[in-house]
Amino acid sequence: MPHSLVLNLLPQSPIYPAYLSGRHLHALFLTLVSSVDKTLGDRLHASIADKAFTLSPLQANKSKHNLQWEHQQPIPAGTPCWWRISLLDDTLFSKLTQLWLNLNPKHPWHLGSADLYITSILGTPQSTQPWANATTYAQLYEQASDSEREVAFRFYTPTCFRQGEFDAALPTRECVFNSLLNRWQKYSGIEFEPNLTPVIFPSYFNISTTMVADSRSKFIGCIGEITYRILGEFDPIIIKQINALADFALYCGAGRKTTMGMGMLRRIRITKK
Repeated sequence: MPHSLVLNLLPQSPIYPAYLSGRHLHALFLTLVSSVDKTLGDRLHASIADKAFTLSPLQANKSKHNLQWEHQQPIPAGTPCWWRISLLDDTLFSKLTQLWLNLNPKHPWHLGSADLYITSILGTPQSTQPWANATTYAQLYEQASDSEREVAFRFYTPTCFRQGEFDAALPTRECVFNSLLNRWQKYSGIEFEPNLTPVIFPSYFNISTTMVADSRSKFIGCIGEITYRILGEFDPIIIKQINALADFALYCGAGRKTTMGMGMLRRIRITKK
């Protein structure tokens, strides 16, 4: 069962840009996990395989529709922040249940030199926070349309895809939908057709590339909006599976470094100009 959890945070001291990178937030998540299950935290830390969670960058702006993945200035003490954690299987969620149930808003967590308080955790749809949600894989599939032929995404944080030995920032149909499909097949327990992409064609795009740099590496990815059309005559189940994957994108992200804030996308309704 996928969960999209939003943690509301309050820093007690400034958070400096050097500690707002994806790897520092990844380390904070592992600290949260280890606080309730050290063995699980160690296993997640050691794993190099596709992991059953994704993270967003830390957000200090009030907008839920335009996400920030780089910070040039420190986040001042007392600034309300939010942070999205998605979990793709029930095992991981159940292991962390004690963390959610026994949340102490006065217990400090550390991000660099800053102390953070987790003031609340949102796990169901909110009118003021569109990134909080939860469903089951069966519901995602059952509710997916078997007739909707337009699938539009917005890439909120830089997204790129591994192709052989190299990275590619262009969101081709194969890159996007195979990334979604691989995660669906791994965690959902509902088998889909292994090759859905031949019927999917890009019809509208407004994307650009951007670079994220830290002390270790440079990451080039795409941001913006893209629409795909499903063309041809075939079994409506194929359309249903493609739509289910599009709805699943909210939880699983796409491409590389989704556990470090990259590859955040979700289905949208585009109004073409």
